[in-house]
Amino acid sequence: MTGGSSLWPLIASLAAQGAPGEVPAPAPLPAAEQPAAGEPSLDELAPPPPPADWQEAVGDDLVGQILDGRRRPGYNPILPDRLTQDNEGALRPPPPETFPGIEDQLPIPDRWRLIETLGVVKERWFDPYHQNTLKGDRPIDRSKVRWLPIKGDDWFFVANLISDSVFEPRTFPIPNGVQTTARPGSLDVFGKNRSFVAAQTFIGGFALIKGSTAFKPPDVEYRLTLAYNINYVDVPERRVVDVRPSKKSHRFDHFVGVQEAFIDKHLGNDSDRYDFHSIRVGIQPFQSDFRGFLFNDSQLGIRYFGNRDNNRFQYNLAAFWRLEKDTNSGLNDIAQTPRDDFILTANVYRQDFPFVGLTSQLSATWNINREKNDVQIDHNGFPVRPALLGDLRGRDYDVVYLGYSADGRIGRLNLTTSLYAALGKDRNSFFTSEPAKIRAGFAAAELSYDQDWMRFRLSGLYASGDGDPYNRTEGGFDAIFENPIFAGADTSYWIRQTIPFAGGGRVISISGRNGLLNSLRSSKEEGQSNFNNPGTILVGAGGDFDLSPQVRVSANLNHLWFENTSSLQVLRSEGSIPKDIGWDLSLAGIWRPKATQNIVGRLSAAVLVPGAGFKDLFDNKQRDDIYVSILANMILSF
Repeated sequence: MTGGSSLWPLIASLAAQGAPGEVPAPAPLPAAEQPAAGEPSLDELAPPPPPADWQEAVGDDLVGQILDGRRRPGYNPILPDRLTQDNEGALRPPPPETFPGIEDQLPIPDRWRLIETLGVVKERWFDPYHQNTLKGDRPIDRSKVRWLPIKGDDWFFVANLISDSVFEPRTFPIPNGVQTTARPGSLDVFGKNRSFVAAQTFIGGFALIKGSTAFKPPDVEYRLTLAYNINYVDVPERRVVDVRPSKKSHRFDHFVGVQEAFIDKHLGNDSDRYDFHSIRVGIQPFQSDFRGFLFNDSQLGIRYFGNRDNNRFQYNLAAFWRLEKDTNSGLNDIAQTPRDDFILTANVYRQDFPFVGLTSQLSATWNINREKNDVQIDHNGFPVRPALLGDLRGRDYDVVYLGYSADGRIGRLNLTTSLYAALGKDRNSFFTSEPAKIRAGFAAAELSYDQDWMRFRLSGLYASGDGDPYNRTEGGFDAIFENPIFAGADTSYWIRQTIPFAGGGRVISISGRNGLLNSLRSSKEEGQSNFNNPGTILVGAGGDFDLSPQVRVSANLNHLWFENTSSLQVLRSEGSIPKDIGWDLSLAGIWRPKATQNIVGRLSAAVLVPGAGFKDLFDNKQRDDIYVSILANMILSF
């Protein structure tokens, strides 16, 4: 059926033989079947004919014709009246015994045997689009892999291979080295600001799964995912990529990390609708909220999870022991002893609450850090624990995050929101060298509206800052390990780039790479959370435009502020620092040539126009008025 065709010729062909596009009148009934006096005739019960302009009214809404109730957002076609039928005298279909031989037919228990019998699909190992044993579409043939210790015919193998290529020129404030600079005679605090990064990551994920997972959870799953990263970075100043001033200002590095290594065991079902409970042990991914504001990482842990009430309730109980990270790739480094940093978390999700289409989540997360006596030097020679800030002493802390998050829609409005309260105790505040209470808050929300092929977004975020560094309360909100998908995500300049805090703290960043919060940490991957920070405020607008199934364009405009600059003033020994960080503008294009996620190309450009607060803190040798970030990314998946 083409886009200009309609339902009426199809209805006519099913109703009777007649001219195309014409619904013929029903044949007259025998006298014995004529309606009794006073009863309506079939002519009177017949549906009205289609309007004369029905084809123009229906137009090209092919999706609306094929799938009842489906339509593009913002499109309201005028449809003909619904076709109804009231034929009480119709005969029932004949019983199966009417057809000889049907009792000899046997049901086929699975889809792959039917496909094999019909010869519809010929399997090719390199084709991920059709049935493929390597993608878990067909069970393992045990006769070909006798060395595998498996029994039964319901074991599946799934392989996922990903190539992630990144090339990223950028500019950001780069401080001069303390001992020496790349250009003798340079006396400024900040040097040249241009640099670039190139990185290639190969990811291989492999899973052995028991059980048909089309309608129920797997009985057992064994999964292993390895990532190999190669990276090169070039900066114009010394002591940025290596602590030794004698080293050159560029670096090549590579690393293999274990991102997943777990066993998932299905413990049982709680209803005939496959409400279930399972347990997963090992290195596994976990995201504490819908957008990754608090904790979004792959860590060593144990997780008990399941659902109830036809999947309307989902829940998680989990405990994680944080692994050390490789400095330059950010991958898990299992060759090092895990950190004395533990996470206990519990959450529950409820679908269609408090509105139909909206999912609500309540969570409680306890971060237990016992790294007071731990000294950690990263792979480039810089100290990251304890942070070289304030009294330079190690510290322990306990903080409980109580949160509510929601994701979904309310009518035509799409909504995502997260609220957190951080409550706890820092046993050594680096400003006072005494214990301090942690009392901090966080709120973020994104509203969006779909109009046909366009989505328009409004974003807002508030993370409290510390108002008095010398009291016994730390009021700056910090996360455990953030990876936010918000306000442009990693196409945003502020989220993508690390902003170093030169003067007042060595190897400290205002905000970290792939992070949004102004946390004053030594490292998101290897450092500790810091609740003596200036906080973050963001207000933004953006839009996503699907120009075709293959091409999407996104634009974002964000304005950022420090919530409170008291901690910055003390660390920089300044009487006042304005709150205005500046404007963050970004534009991104996404290209999917096959209209799938197997090949995804992305090109984005972001600009930071500094405000008064950023200008007060930073400068650059070229005296550039703006900072730029370019991201070229290609992802190939099998």
